[in-house]
Amino acid sequence: MTALHGLGGLDDLGVPGTAAGPDGLPDAVGIGMTCAVAGQCQRDMRGWAAAYPGLFSARPFDAALYSTLSLAMAFSGPWFDAERLRMANKVCLWAFALDWLVDYVATSPTEAEDVTRRSLATAEGAPPVPGDDLTRMLADIRDELATSPAFPVLGPVWREELRLMLDAMLLEWRWKVEGGRPSFEEYLGNADNLGFSFAFTSHWVHTSGPVDEADIAPIREASRAVQRVIRLLNDLGTYERDLSWGDLNALLLGTGRPEVERHIAALAATSRRLIAPLRHGHPEIAGYLERQMDFCAGFYRVGDYWGAL
Repeated sequence: MTALHGLGGLDDLGVPGTAAGPDGLPDAVGIGMTCAVAGQCQRDMRGWAAAYPGLFSARPFDAALYSTLSLAMAFSGPWFDAERLRMANKVCLWAFALDWLVDYVATSPTEAEDVTRRSLATAEGAPPVPGDDLTRMLADIRDELATSPAFPVLGPVWREELRLMLDAMLLEWRWKVEGGRPSFEEYLGNADNLGFSFAFTSHWVHTSGPVDEADIAPIREASRAVQRVIRLLNDLGTYERDLSWGDLNALLLGTGRPEVERHIAALAATSRRLIAPLRHGHPEIAGYLERQMDFCAGFYRVGDYWGAL
């Protein structure tokens, strides 16, 4: 996976935390600032976990999950403060809860489909279901995003990304529970189940001013390319957990690790090619997308977000 590294940089953004010291390691002052922001973000996450207790009581939602998620966001956008990272963090955490409910709590197609149905209804403006923290948290996200100047243009995109993620989660649930495993190509084509593009779109809405509709397609294309890279990086890093949890994984579909790594290198090159034209007009978006991809390349070599069952 070495092809993922050293192929792009953020020096042109002129932001703290991207410079290297004389030993070639990242500047310690910038790292300290970014870790401080991550700490603020982690406190936000713990506050949301307390505010929506029905979502985060299961054992895999451990302290390390909140810590590593907040670090992922902070190091992917070290020019953002905790407030500007707030929506990326909140939506990512909500998506983890959604994934848990669909993949591990739902025991029938009816239950899985009900989770997605009520989520879509909430995104489209319905009030949260009484006693349901999933729709209550999503309604709070929806209402906060609706105050952004970008929402009149990006609101439909946000709802479409949610629908794509929910549809992909249901398809993977059926593959896993009902049998008939997909081909590698089908599995990669269902990368929306990862939820990266939905979380990114939420961050995009939250951090943008008014949006030019001409910018939407190229930014979404770059986001989806990065999502495919992260889908495969995740699979390499979580293979053992996926085996024990009964999850699908690219390595379980007749594709060996060297071949998956070749796919990652090619997809990463495509992602960088799509990100490059965004640097001039949208440097924060371009930088965030590339750093998310590269952070995951390092993170999944060592660890995983979920705690133990």
